[in-house]
Amino acid sequence: MTETQEIETKYWKREVLIRLIKAFMSEDFAENTRLIPYDMRPKASEMSFRCCVYKERAILRSRTVAGLGFSIEEDDERTLLSEIAKKALKRERAEEIPLTVLQNACKGCPGARVYVTDLCQNCLAKACMKTCRFGAISVKKNRAFIDDEKCKKCGVCMAACPYGAIVKTIVPCEHACPVGAISKAEDGYAHIDMDKCISCGKCVSACPFGAVHAKSQIIDVLRKIKEGKNVVAMMAPAIVGHLPCTAEQMHTALKKIGFSKVYEVAQGADITTRVEAQDFAERMERGDGFMTTSCCAAYNELVKKHVPELKPFVSETKTPMYYTAELIKKEHPDAITVFLSPCFAKRKEAFDNPNINHILNFEELGAILIAMEIDVQDCTSEAFDYVSSKEGRAFALSGGVAKAVQAAWKGNPEDLRPTTINGLDKASIRDLKVYAKTGKCPLGNLIEVMSCSGGCIGGNAGLNTLKDAFKKVDDYSKSGETITK
Repeated sequence: MTETQEIETKYWKREVLIRLIKAFMSEDFAENTRLIPYDMRPKASEMSFRCCVYKERAILRSRTVAGLGFSIEEDDERTLLSEIAKKALKRERAEEIPLTVLQNACKGCPGARVYVTDLCQNCLAKACMKTCRFGAISVKKNRAFIDDEKCKKCGVCMAACPYGAIVKTIVPCEHACPVGAISKAEDGYAHIDMDKCISCGKCVSACPFGAVHAKSQIIDVLRKIKEGKNVVAMMAPAIVGHLPCTAEQMHTALKKIGFSKVYEVAQGADITTRVEAQDFAERMERGDGFMTTSCCAAYNELVKKHVPELKPFVSETKTPMYYTAELIKKEHPDAITVFLSPCFAKRKEAFDNPNINHILNFEELGAILIAMEIDVQDCTSEAFDYVSSKEGRAFALSGGVAKAVQAAWKGNPEDLRPTTINGLDKASIRDLKVYAKTGKCPLGNLIEVMSCSGGCIGGNAGLNTLKDAFKKVDDYSKSGETITK
């Protein structure tokens, strides 16, 4: 998906969330929620992307249902949005499955296939036929022909053709998923197999129609703030890269939203660093070939569901979110903890941890700021009680976790050889399986694994380009202290 397409799909999701938040702040939440699809697509609207205004309203209704935190798969279209809004106000806990598919927004894309175009010249070399190991290519009507039943979609023939006459079509969501968890069901629309899904959210970013949607916890959080609960925000360092403000200005902005206190998750990252460095030392002493990091929630789900043989090599250290929430609950037992996340995978981790009550991603936080008319650039700076390390703040960058462990490592520097897997895909998963099978990694003995390319700053709920986000977080990390060994 191009950057322009991604901006468009994110715009409609954000606009629904903004209107949902404004409805919550109004005197009649239920009725104003019901009106969202009609207000966004009035009958006389000239702007239309689909067949008619009624189709668009149906899709906007589905986006609103997801914004209220419910599954489209279980939605009864006869139920008014006003009733679903009332149901959201009574919910005590968010749903475990973080993603839902809007079938009315899904294009039902044609299946992926490799085929020969009109550019084929029926050349003498027949390189495509010679390179195909499956006998899928023959000549028919004076041109190459691919038998779909025999074709394995390996793409070798595409590379071999001197004319570039062979092309491959893909289904964006299926192509992006590293574990084959999303595919077309019998009805022709996308379906997520949650037994396979690792909640990485790559399908969300890939779909050019915005059909794969996160189930938001915005209403849960805003309701508890409105009720006067002690709602505490846990701010991931990656946020600095995605909003036009400093961490200290964001601290103030979060207080304006209604959070009673704000913790920087880099504080938890400092704990993760020291514990992981000790874990690494113990594993090397007993002769392990390598250890992988454990702070990426999507990676942890990958190991559990797809590469269980890798589990003995995964650090038992908890994530920065885990340690930060633990600190908050010790200091404020009545706190409602809310992690501000760049990705969707943290929602699954949070569901399994009683110390973490809710997750808001950066897109949802941005919608709250817009709806409440809070300009983060105009906010004053409020310092944090704890000054985190530069290593902890750099956890958000690819290679940052490995560098942090290296900085806290007390042994011989040459005995720690870090390497990174910068984004999970089919190739990197194959590599991990090989490492698990052989018990060693030729590239190093400390493997940092991040599901998103670029690290947490590349999360699927980001609001900025990767390049700009990297620079901002890198600059911010330099203002921290050096972690003590």
